Amino acid sequence: MPLSTPRRSALSEQVIAALRNQISSGEWPVGSRIPTEPELVEQLGVARNTVREAVRALAHNGLLDIRQGSGTYVVATSELAGVMQRRFADANPRHIAELRATLESSAAKLAAERRTARDLRQLDTLLARREEAWESGDAEAFVTADATLHMAVVAASHNDVLIALYADLGEVLRDWLRVDVGTELTPESHMDHGRLIEAIRAQDADAAATEAASYPYLCHQERRVTG
Repeated sequence: MPLSTPRRSALSEQVIAALRNQISSGEWPVGSRIPTEPELVEQLGVARNTVREAVRALAHNGLLDIRQGSGTYVVATSELAGVMQRRFADANPRHIAELRATLESSAAKLAAERRTARDLRQLDTLLARREEAWESGDAEAFVTADATLHMAVVAASHNDVLIALYADLGEVLRDWLRVDVGTELTPESHMDHGRLIEAIRAQDADAAATEAASYPYLCHQERRVTG
């Protein structure tokens, strides 16, 4: 009699879904350490083995990284995001810049055409937060604030497929930006994003697209991707 593939228990699937939701919703952001196994057992009300199986499944799928002696950390927001991060970790910087320019200029054009009053309020808030992060001198905080603003521009396109694709590429683009920014924020590397937000506000689709397309190419000299 041939062996059949055993089905994972419904309870285990529910726990996996619950943990995945914590990640995809941003409750557990990339880079954060998730609650310990005993804490998850208490929060979810399930057996330790069920929690362990769920964590291992998400680690296998690339969302979590189990670090012995340290804890378990979020490394991607979805299975596809994890795959993309590994696939493009060593990609040519010029190719990453070209990808960013293509996606973000298209998104900015659509955002200018489709933005709502709520989108504009969100963009204004995130632009201010980006400037505050810059003024703080905290490079990692700036990377997070900058990436969040760009994601909001894409979200204002109201194109679900484009939004999902950009989100799945988010850590690839964030890693690229992290390397480009470096550990120290310098005046010459600051890029004003106010013009982009104003173009979206004015519903000037061409200006928004042009502005967004230019940002990925304004790199540090050692990372310049012209030529």
